[in-house]
Amino acid sequence: MQTDASPTHRFDREIDTRGLNCPLPILRAKKALAEMASGEVLRVVATDPGSMRDFQAFARQTGNELLGQETAGKEFNHYLKRR
Repeated sequence: MQTDASPTHRFDREIDTRGLNCPLPILRAKKALAEMASGEVLRVVATDPGSMRDFQAFARQTGNELLGQETAGKEFNHYLKRR
């Protein structure tokens, strides 16, 4: 997994969940993924430190692929590929 601030993944859609705590970033990501086509990539920008492990568990449970995670200061970027 990436831990630097440089964007290393291409994405088709982005959602901003800054300031939201669990479970809201996951719920917003789930809704966004449901509206996307298979193979498309969603970038989720979050400020909740717990989102790192939350999105790992979310990917395992839903079958969507977690392509990577980045930490940029106090922000966390998650890249999910729609199953």
